[in-house]
Amino acid sequence: MTLGVIIGNRDFFPDSLVEKARTEIIEVFEKLNLKPVLLDTTETKLGGVETYQEAMKCANLFKAHREEISGILVLLPNFGDEKGVADTLKLAGLNVPVLIQAYPDELSKMNVVNRRDSWCGKISVCNNLYQYGIKYSLTSQHVSLPSSEVFQRDLKDFVAVCRVTNGLKSVRIGAIGARPGAFNTVRYSEKILQRNGVTVTTFDLSEILGRANKLSGDDAKVKQHIESINAYASKGKTPNEAMLQIAKLDVVLKEVMEEYALDATAIQCWTSLQQNYGCNVCTSMSIMSENMLPSACEVDVTGTLSMYAMQLASGSPSALVDWNNNYADDPEKCVLFHCGNWAKSFLPDIEISNAPILGTTVGVENTYGALDGRTPAMPLTYGRISTDDPKGVIKAYIGEGELTDDPLSTFGNRAVAQINDLEGLMKYICRNGFEHHVVMNASKTAGILEEALSNYMGWEVYKH
Repeated sequence: MTLGVIIGNRDFFPDSLVEKARTEIIEVFEKLNLKPVLLDTTETKLGGVETYQEAMKCANLFKAHREEISGILVLLPNFGDEKGVADTLKLAGLNVPVLIQAYPDELSKMNVVNRRDSWCGKISVCNNLYQYGIKYSLTSQHVSLPSSEVFQRDLKDFVAVCRVTNGLKSVRIGAIGARPGAFNTVRYSEKILQRNGVTVTTFDLSEILGRANKLSGDDAKVKQHIESINAYASKGKTPNEAMLQIAKLDVVLKEVMEEYALDATAIQCWTSLQQNYGCNVCTSMSIMSENMLPSACEVDVTGTLSMYAMQLASGSPSALVDWNNNYADDPEKCVLFHCGNWAKSFLPDIEISNAPILGTTVGVENTYGALDGRTPAMPLTYGRISTDDPKGVIKAYIGEGELTDDPLSTFGNRAVAQINDLEGLMKYICRNGFEHHVVMNASKTAGILEEALSNYMGWEVYKH
């Protein structure tokens, strides 16, 4: 990832501090595999920004790299010039996340030659950015050295915030099929999403099934997909005829995603696919999610958006789940469940199977393609993004917990989650009209999501 770097300076503080900061941050970026875009020492005094002329030079540099820069880091090795920083960001107009860092002073170096006053300067810079209407992020400690572990952790988190923010502003989601009639819970507003940069492209399910039915088992691409599916998961007792149906559908979904440049999908399943095509699409959805192209069932578009946001935050796949069952009488544990479309990362014992619950109405023989598997203990970030149409806003809740190895004897994709004050969370979900679907990710990224969704996207966020 590429970040723009502004090194603030103020002329009555030691210039040597600016020079050293420039060298230090380049070393940190190399260590973290980040690319800096910053002024050369020949363009301004030591590559710092203080005057309006220097701000224009830095802004022009950033504009020349507009397509590369995902965020901007402001370094304050001394008090810095508050207007210089603010003017640079205003003139560049990149509209990307901004992180403000400030150096600590050393008690043994409080003389004129070494004094920084960055503690105070950071407050002034933030005050100016607030006045200019520029959104910004703060380090976990008010002052910290770039070489410190705490700052480098902050910088990594900031990079993730940039991924989430920039990714959500241009994401393209395919809504494949109509929302199942019995699932009012997954209603959403395309218009509210579009106003926030989220594009939804709709497809009639009959078009997808029609294209799939025109394929045969002799087609090379169908054979290739059967091989890929067999390499991905054990077929278990799934008949060859069902594997062929799954592969043909998988071919078409891949083609559609490429044709329309889709980042994610939400697919109609219950119960049209089973009745009109004869299999579940869960295996294909799992493969897509594992390959960082998240896919949610029941045309849950905002569920898919939640999966995508968590994936951007963590760099790992997400899964759409139901808040499904209590776990005995433990008030802080519950069962997460779905027919079977979770990414392979959550299912070490993954096997292609059928969907017994759905099979009671459409015939079990028409539900092959669902996955069976138990998720073991791992970290948990959970959450949900929704459009609140009466309010005209996008809202979300997020939190962290643990997935556990507690015994659980059932079928499908399943996990046990442990969450502090789970009863309070359920009350919040119910009182605020959230869906029964939630998204899980094997990470601890709730803070990153809160910063990206609330501060930069401007959405209403509750962090449990």
